[in-house]
Amino acid sequence: MTGGAAGGTTGGAVLEVVRAGALTTVQDLGRVGHAHLGVPRSGALDAPAHRLANRLVGNPAGAAGLETTLTGCAVRVTGHPVTAAVTGAPCPVRIDGRPAPWGAAVRVPAGAVLDVGPARAGVRCCLAVAGGITVEPVLGSRSTDLLSGLGPAPLAEGVRLPVGPAPGPVPRCGPVPAPGPPGGELVLPVVLGPRDDWFTPGALRTLAARTYRVAAASNRVGLRTEGPALERAREGELPSEGMVAGAVQVPPDGRPVVFLADHPTTGGYPVIGVVPGRALAAAAQAVPGLAVRFVPLRR
Repeated sequence: MTGGAAGGTTGGAVLEVVRAGALTTVQDLGRVGHAHLGVPRSGALDAPAHRLANRLVGNPAGAAGLETTLTGCAVRVTGHPVTAAVTGAPCPVRIDGRPAPWGAAVRVPAGAVLDVGPARAGVRCCLAVAGGITVEPVLGSRSTDLLSGLGPAPLAEGVRLPVGPAPGPVPRCGPVPAPGPPGGELVLPVVLGPRDDWFTPGALRTLAARTYRVAAASNRVGLRTEGPALERAREGELPSEGMVAGAVQVPPDGRPVVFLADHPTTGGYPVIGVVPGRALAAAAQAVPGLAVRFVPLRR
């Protein structure tokens, strides 16, 4: 879709990608109800930040926006002016080179370039525009799914993204306080099971007592960790079974992987526990090298 429009336009505003950044994707709140077909939910990794950005510009919570990774992105507004808001990881925001507020609605004139700068803390920024990005939906969602390939491709320079009509007046509010990215360490509660019996008592003690670190190989599929291996009590293969977001799967190297939005719907490695959904937004903002501490909980 490079150089063309990602979906039809209605003669309204269009965002033209000037700088795509390390990885920028279109995201909404995901594809709900298709796991039985092998289709993961996908959607914004930091869902609270996505909802907040939409609320700031007057959109429904599920309107599609952009999710940037580490280095941000820049888009030129064409056709009509738009109202935009950036949330998630704190970052500099500029309109035609002039500073603009982060975490608040801003007016971007037609022809101007909105630049979402590199994250100062955390990993992912959310950019919402009033009216939402109206690329063609796939199975009810406009989200890019990196694992399955559903939805629009990650953005590249020259891609043009149509914007829908603004749903109504923009709410009158200034910058809104929001939880920041994890600082010194990421603390993840883990409800043990369903396969914690595949691990030794020592492995469960290790999970609770030792510190891991976010691996550089982490992505939208899962937060990978570096640290002590978890010893299995049972050998052999586990039949493939259903996976959910937050599942802590332990591959053969013994290092836990926390599944995020683009996770596979099935898997054959044992799941030692599940991180509740409320903790996954912090995992989405965890930078490589950050300390990770798991807090096991019994059902």
